[in-house]
This record gives sequence, structure tokens and C-alpha cells, in this order.
Amino acid sequence: MKKALGWILLALLLFYIGTNPGPAAETARGVGSGIADIFRNIGVFFSELAS
Repeated sequence: MKKALGWILLALLLFYIGTNPGPAAETARGVGSGIADIFRNIGVFFSELAS
């Protein structure tokens, strides 16, 4: 059941990207920026902790 749901979600994601590439790119850019901020803040935390 989990595997089938995963394939359905992947198909819907690909359909969304194919039909709306502009908003999908903005969403991906936003998610990537958020992940980068998380890792940057972790780096700052450990840098401040070490000094």
C-alpha cells in the first residue's frame, strides 16, 4: 500500500511540474533556500559554540 501511494504521489508531482513549471521552480527554489538556511544556521551555532 505504501509503495503504491508513493508512486501515485510521484506521478502527481511530475504532472504538476510538467503543467506548471514556473510555480514549481519557485517552490523548489524556496525549499532549497530554506534547507540552505538550516545548514547555515547549524554551522553558525557550532562555530559560536567552539569559540
